[in-house]
Order: sequence, then C-alpha cells, then structure tokens
Amino acid sequence: MGENAVSMELIREAFLYQNRFAGKTVVFKIDFPVTESAGFSYLMKDIALLIKTGIKVIIVPGSAEYISRVLTDHNITSSFADSERITANGAMPYVEMAAFHAATRFITALSASRVDALIGNFVRARGRGVVHGQDFGQTGVVDKIYVESVRRVIDAGMTPILPCIGWSPAGKPYNVSSNGITVAACEALGAIKLVIVTTDWTEKQLNIAAPASVERDEKGKMLRVTPEEVREILKTNAAPALGKTKSHLILSLAALEAGVERVHIVDGTEEGVILRELFSNLGAGTMINSGEYDAIRPIRNSDIPDMLRLMEPLMQTGILLRRNAEDIQQKKDDFAVFVVDGAIHACAALHNWGEGQAEIAALASDPMYKSMGAGRRLVRYFIEKAVKSGCDRVFALTTSTQDWFEQLGFNETTVESLPRRKREIYDRKRNSRIYALEL
Repeated sequence: MGENAVSMELIREAFLYQNRFAGKTVVFKIDFPVTESAGFSYLMKDIALLIKTGIKVIIVPGSAEYISRVLTDHNITSSFADSERITANGAMPYVEMAAFHAATRFITALSASRVDALIGNFVRARGRGVVHGQDFGQTGVVDKIYVESVRRVIDAGMTPILPCIGWSPAGKPYNVSSNGITVAACEALGAIKLVIVTTDWTEKQLNIAAPASVERDEKGKMLRVTPEEVREILKTNAAPALGKTKSHLILSLAALEAGVERVHIVDGTEEGVILRELFSNLGAGTMINSGEYDAIRPIRNSDIPDMLRLMEPLMQTGILLRRNAEDIQQKKDDFAVFVVDGAIHACAALHNWGEGQAEIAALASDPMYKSMGAGRRLVRYFIEKAVKSGCDRVFALTTSTQDWFEQLGFNETTVESLPRRKREIYDRKRNSRIYALEL
C-alpha cells in the first residue's frame, strides 16, 4: 500500500471514529508525572481537539506523587494501608493544596487551546473510617458524583476537572482516591471509554509476564487484553514487579465492571498518543475491552468495494487473480472479512471443490494491520469451516507466499492431488505452487 493510500486510510478511520464518539463521554485519568513531561502541552492540545470535535471529556488528575512531595516538604510523614493513603487531620490542608495545584495545571494547559475548564465540588464523599482497626483519618470514599452539575458545566462549553477531593454534605473535605473518583465518574456519566494516561507505559509492559493469548505487536507491546487476561497478569506477576501498573490494571477492571466499553492505557509522553489510540484501529497503547473488538463474519454487498480496495495492489502485482465486483457477488457465500470496529482489514474465500477438498483463495489483508494477524485468523476460520463441512483437506495456490503457508502447517503438493474440477482449470502458464493441509 502506497504512502498516499496509507494516509487516506488513516483519514477515513479518523472520520469514522470522530463520528462515533461525537456527543459521547470519555474520561481521562492522567497521572501527575505526565504533567511534568516535555510533551504535556502537546497532549493537552490533542485533548482540546477532542473537546472541539464534540466529545464530552472529563479529566481526573492523579495527584498522589505531588501530594507526597508537598507533605514531605512540610515535614509530614505519609503512611499507607492497602495502598491507600492515611490522611491525618493536620495533613488535609496540604493535601487540598496539592490536589488543586495539580488540577490547575490542566486548566492552564487547556487555556492555551482556548478551551475553558472548571474545577468544581463534583464529588460527595464520606469518611473511610476505621477498617480492621486502622483509622484512615480524613481519607474518604466516593458517595456520589453530582451528575447534573457536571453536565451543566459541559453544556456551558467547559471541561470538568475532578481533583482527588470530595466533600461531605456538611462541607467536610476528604482525600479521595483518584481511581475511585474515576470509576464513579465513568459509571455515573455513562462513559464509553476510560483513557489512563501514564508515563513509560511502552517500556513497563514489556517486562510484564502475560498469557500467550495476549495480542502483541512485533516489538512485544501488548495491543489488546481481555479482562480474563488482566486477571491472569495480576495473579502471575508479583506486586513489586508490577509497580503502579497494578493500580492501572485494577482500575481498568473496575471501569469495565462499571459499564465502560473499553479502557486504553497509553504513554502520555509519546507524541500524538491520544489521537493515534482513539482515531486509528492500529492504536498506540494497550486496549482492554469487555466485548468483541474484532470479528470475522460473512460478507455483505456493502463490503465489496472495500474488499476490492484491499485486493487491488495484489492483483496489480499478479499475486492475486483479477476479480471484479460481479465475480465476488457470484460467490458471495464463500467469502468472509476480518473486521475491526466496523472497518474491513482482510478478506478471503473458501471454495468447496468436492472430493473432500476446499480451496482458500482471494486472501488479502491490509499491511498496516499485519500485527493483528488478520490473514492467519482468516485461514484458521476457514480451516474450521472446512472441517465442519466434512472436508478432509484444504489447499491454496500461491506464487509468492509459500513460506507463509508453510508456517501455518501447509505442505507443498502437486497439481495431480487437486480435485478434478480444479485440475481442469489450473493455469499452467501462471504455474502457481500448491500447498495443502490435511485436516
């Protein structure tokens, strides 16, 4: 696929996702170290762009690191229980100061893009109290998100920022976990996505022991993870080895249980990471989803133009035989497509020639999505389909992908091994190699 075609495909994807997200709520939980990185201003410009396209953005600043810094500067020792800060009464004024200072950084950054934001008392909280004999002081838990207040702010054209402070009905402030606020906001506001923005995510995840089923790119970066795989990661990896990643994964599971469709974990120091993650099927981080993200399905008439677009470069180079819309339409029931978020990224067909043999043909996939293994998935899909239809052998004709088929367990064979009807139309001038897999 040429450079211009790649650019056009990315533009198409951007419009597709912009249309899908317009008017929807996306919550951003952004760790404090991100605000101190060189790329923070660019990150906020991209978030401002999302807001201007009609996406309802909620920002929850993570402030733990800055709160610890401020308390240390004032000679106040922090202690933790169950990974949660114990907030002594004397520490609360400094916690408030740090939390609001961290939140103010987002107002300042958004103002550079002429986006208004507001820090408000959007969280009603109650004291955590005494748990297993441990008094948590002025540490609180979310009791309620003031949904109508948040919506009024959004309707007024401003972006709500929810610092890690909540208030009791009597006006008493509590130090509330930003993760707790994030989950509560996602649930109360019906967010379709949670984006966790952290630092060094690209490197951190490479050292995580994960199930073999986790989908990774060629560099080992985790692309998509299911909730079941997240639970296995948490079980397999020791807490010290995971570090803050443990908190991110637990937050992801909680958000999915609260009704969020997808959680994205991204490295906020990478240029354009938000736009690449949300507006491209390829993404730029790790997605944890509760439902089907991609699927193989039979084709529809409306799929044919996109299928021909995928096939065209291969037909031009002679890798695939020339086909047109009518050819595909005539054998529509033989074809299937690999779909990601409604966009087609691979196609193929399974032609049953009788004599217990079926041919995998017209296999084309978008090279930009090679890491997804779309071609391999389609082959596996058709192998299973062939088995169910009573075939005991599948074969493919190829002029240039013999190594790829060998990796899938196919072995080279002869024209004479083909079913009679296929032998009669075999093009000896094309001289395709024949690879077969016994089922």
